[in-house]
Amino acid sequence: MITSSASSKPLLSVVIPAHNEGKNLSATLQKIVEVLDHAAVPLEIVLVNDHSKDDTSKVISEMSQKDSRIKLIENKYPHGYGYAVRSGLEVFTGDAAVIVMADSSDDPGDIIKYYNLIREGYECVFGTRFCREAKVTNYPFHKLSLNRLGNFFIQALFWESYNDISNAFKCYSRKAIEGMSPLISCHFNLTVEMPLKAIIRGHKWTVIPTNWYGRVAGISKWNIKEMGSRYLFIVLYLWLEKLLSKNDYHRNFQPLREKS
Repeated sequence: MITSSASSKPLLSVVIPAHNEGKNLSATLQKIVEVLDHAAVPLEIVLVNDHSKDDTSKVISEMSQKDSRIKLIENKYPHGYGYAVRSGLEVFTGDAAVIVMADSSDDPGDIIKYYNLIREGYECVFGTRFCREAKVTNYPFHKLSLNRLGNFFIQALFWESYNDISNAFKCYSRKAIEGMSPLISCHFNLTVEMPLKAIIRGHKWTVIPTNWYGRVAGISKWNIKEMGSRYLFIVLYLWLEKLLSKNDYHRNFQPLREKS
């Protein structure tokens, strides 16, 4: 495992896929760096430009010149959220990686909570936006309805209590990321593939409340007409692994109890 040379603390990689997010990136990065530096978290930021047609690449390049911890990576695969995240996970150098959206919808303060739990020994830390302790603002009603239906279906199919599987904002140790390889999702269904693989393959995980804020600029890249069948494919694919693999990929221990 790789640790920061300036500290005994493990190095955290913040992986941010970005497609046409030039208007949001500066604010997103500024908040993350400010919060993590205040908490003295050794970090690198892996910003993956996902074939953007705006000034995303220029913004990242300018910021990386000011802060060497910010690294510009071009998505070497075709356009797609899953492809972009996979490009970032192929090059990150930290002990753990947290996947963060580029639109400032995720709360940087929650990254600190993730990081501390990874240091406690968890291999995966998942956030839930759907509990009394979480703060959620400007969530479109139609998207919320589809989110709840989809997550309820996954909960019922896998007999899991975790209610926000499709939330992209999660943290994984390097060991967990290696344990879920190879990743096959090309688009937003990666948000479901990663946690489900971690769970059914026996990695130690926990859940905490996380905040979510609607984007200020730009438009969401998520489209149910394009994504519905892809989500269903990856969910059924992993359900069959759980059902038929006879624990061939399991780490032979049970997940730790969720945080209350």
